[in-house]
Amino acid sequence: MKSAVELKNSALPFVGVDQMVDLVTTVGVEKFMRGLANYIEEDFKRWPLFDKSPRYASHSQEGVIELMPTSDGSSFTFKYVNGHPKNTKVGLQTVTAFGVLSDVNSGYPILLSEMTVLTALRTAATSAMVAKYLAPEDSTTMAMIGNGAQSEFQALAFKEIIGINTVRLYDIDPAATEKAVKNLTGKGLEIIACKSREEAINGAQIITTCTADKRYATILEDSMVSAGVHINAIGGDCPGKTELDGNILKRGDIFVEYEPQARIEGDIQQLDSDHPVTEFWQVILGKAPGRKNREQITIFDGVGFSVEDFSALRFLYDQLKAVNNILEIDLIAQPNDPRNLFGFFEDKADNKNENFCGNVSQFG
Repeated sequence: MKSAVELKNSALPFVGVDQMVDLVTTVGVEKFMRGLANYIEEDFKRWPLFDKSPRYASHSQEGVIELMPTSDGSSFTFKYVNGHPKNTKVGLQTVTAFGVLSDVNSGYPILLSEMTVLTALRTAATSAMVAKYLAPEDSTTMAMIGNGAQSEFQALAFKEIIGINTVRLYDIDPAATEKAVKNLTGKGLEIIACKSREEAINGAQIITTCTADKRYATILEDSMVSAGVHINAIGGDCPGKTELDGNILKRGDIFVEYEPQARIEGDIQQLDSDHPVTEFWQVILGKAPGRKNREQITIFDGVGFSVEDFSALRFLYDQLKAVNNILEIDLIAQPNDPRNLFGFFEDKADNKNENFCGNVSQFG
């Protein structure tokens, strides 16, 4: 972190969308997500250190606006994020976000960043990191049900981290599937566009569900899921929104990020409050088993959690050292005397008077 002198004498780094895209393109999308996954895994190993609470959520009929804060005692982060499924009908993003990384010692922010793109990257990185522990060994094929903004990131993260070579795509909107096929062509994967959910999951060891509608939906029915698969269920992320048949949840072993939040927002909101689930950090630290055998159904009921955003902002901050075109913004007031904030107005008034007198003399 920066020293007090550095904080006082520097503006705040700001990573906008163009800068984020440039950075990720320079590093490489797949390599960037692998780095992200490594940071997320490192922070999950430090799970007990973090402040944890279900995110603050302001719900409406149209969607939700949320704040997601956390701290490890040294750094603090928060993310502002929305989820509005109807936005795409008017040409807007379903999910938008920005975030801040701060120094706990001083309370000063040290990074402000867009997080619409970064959240897409961290969501895919988290899914693939979890699957490294839960998916069947030698998994080669993933079904991707829901081919919206997250689909390409998921496919490439699973290729990079798990080693899949085939993605079977399905969406109720054929245009979404066409978009995903186009974007993933030439990326080292066999891409198969499917006409039904059943066709998509045929032969897949990993099934990813990522749909947007804010409703109780059954994207995967119990009869469609055979023994031995890993389900990466990441679309159910708010109250009243699900993707899985409840009977699937009763057949499989369920893994979540943070249980109190998953009980509110995940697919497990369908189950009794005492239905057993495992917080995933316990698997990483060897405190709980992950995949135990080839017949086991494993389910990652992922809703996104603030520690993952902390990891993403921490990773991004470390990448800035190699970047020359990062913007800086004048967000924090830095008077010469920290007790004289009003002095800014006096200085501004003096400057205006000087400029006014100068203009008068030119015309006198």
